[in-house]
Amino acid sequence: MIRSPKFALGLQMARAIANAGMGLIEVAWNSDQAAALVTQLRQELPHCQIGVGTILTVDQLQLAIDAGTQFCFSPHVNVDIIQAGVVHNIPMIPGALSPTEIVTAWQAGASSVKIFPVGLMGGSQYIQSLQGPLGHIPLIPTGGVSLDNAEALIAAGAMGVGLSSYLFPKQALVSEDWLEISRRTEQLLGHLQGLPAD
Repeated sequence: MIRSPKFALGLQMARAIANAGMGLIEVAWNSDQAAALVTQLRQELPHCQIGVGTILTVDQLQLAIDAGTQFCFSPHVNVDIIQAGVVHNIPMIPGALSPTEIVTAWQAGASSVKIFPVGLMGGSQYIQSLQGPLGHIPLIPTGGVSLDNAEALIAAGAMGVGLSSYLFPKQALVSEDWLEISRRTEQLLGHLQGLPAD
């Protein structure tokens, strides 16, 4: 996820991970000029899917759709937001934690469900425990995902993972070390590439 206090920084963050092969890029809606950033990245990185995250209202979703978003993450389950996305044919990935929230999101039309914050819930063990009753629902854990646990999360049943702080360590951002960010991205993608696909 790209969460940037400055538009130019957000562009550089996205370029660094795209150059390393990342195909899905999420722009947090509370980034500086998030709508403009989505529009710019859609033009600049046509080989990537550019989406938004941290969408809290239907109005925000509409602005993101107008900007060209190709998918949407939200940190919570809001049926109105999910259904607004479905109407516009935008894949919706709401954040949930409990089985009740997960099922509510899925029944409302979510394309998959973000499990957040997975790190505080036991990581891969929590994902695995959800597979018995809810294995038909695609899950994307976020919040505490790193190179060290991404493989275990996918092995436990996750369809993918979401990362931010691992790819964008503060020191690398401060020093504008885009090569380090690209290196981390390549390392992560290489690590996950050999995993079996469902």
